[in-house]
Amino acid sequence: MSFSVSSKENLNNSNNEKLKTFQKTVSEPPLPTNIEKLSKPMRIAVIYPSADISDFWVKNFKAMTKRLLDLKLPYEVHEYPSKQIEHSLQSQYTDQVLNAEQPYDFVIFGPSELDLQADNIQKLSASDKFKTFIWAFHTPNNQWTHQPDGWFDFSSAMGADVLCDHVIKHMGKQVEFAANRGIPGITDTQRSQGFIDCVQQKGDWLNIYEHFGQYQKLGGADGVRLVLNNFPEVSMIHNANTAMTMGAVEALGEADRLSDIYVTGWGGTAKEIEKIRAGELDATPMRMSDDLGVATAEAIKFHIEGRASEVPLIYLGRITVVHNQMEESELNRLTKEAFRYSGIE
Repeated sequence: MSFSVSSKENLNNSNNEKLKTFQKTVSEPPLPTNIEKLSKPMRIAVIYPSADISDFWVKNFKAMTKRLLDLKLPYEVHEYPSKQIEHSLQSQYTDQVLNAEQPYDFVIFGPSELDLQADNIQKLSASDKFKTFIWAFHTPNNQWTHQPDGWFDFSSAMGADVLCDHVIKHMGKQVEFAANRGIPGITDTQRSQGFIDCVQQKGDWLNIYEHFGQYQKLGGADGVRLVLNNFPEVSMIHNANTAMTMGAVEALGEADRLSDIYVTGWGGTAKEIEKIRAGELDATPMRMSDDLGVATAEAIKFHIEGRASEVPLIYLGRITVVHNQMEESELNRLTKEAFRYSGIE
């Protein structure tokens, strides 16, 4: 499959219009399906790196399943969990799902990394037994032979931009900073390189050091220790996910340097909100987290009702920045909306 420039533009415009309409459905109270009764519960498989420290995956799983109940759609779901770095395990899961004795109706795949899982995504997408939805990515590859039926994500590029604007407004220009990056790939390019490019261009910031922490807590802590021991001029540290953020905050706390260095997280997960309230984390791009799970449930309903054409190919949830100078009432309001199904502990 290949697209001309004009056809790509038309595809984007069509998706944007569908997204605006579909977002209203996601944001509003549930409207139960108009299908009187399914002959049997839907079978759903979820392959995702939910074994990592970030609660993003588990919370969206909860949001999706609770929304399905509200939509009066009976289902049975099987989870195939892994860690972010367990790429081969996701390959094993893909084969298990494809060879399941009883076929699934929907398969939701949260890739450990998009490029590394491209073959598995295409294997799933090639099946005519089920619909394939991708979680946590929104970048279709028109060179793929087989395409997924939908992408559900938050824009890491958008998050990088809003975080960039916030830190420049708060810290000013010509700031020397460091970055705890994840794993080379699309996600880190958008979250880390996008942020780095933005603050350098808009704020004349200087990138002193980059550490690839593999999206792991220990990697975030290691990056901070390297900065503290070798780059005393650094006054801000950017982290590309929750796990590295937790490691960074812990390492700074142990060194009694939390008050000296501005720290940002990624995603606005429950753990990050807790650290903001505790005064240990300064800011994070906050996803309206349950949007993704709710949107997936609604997409399933639309497919069941024969309305698949009304679902945007690419769904992007809402995102904003929360920070330690925000009024408690505003933080509470955003938190309640973000975790309206999954809750916040």
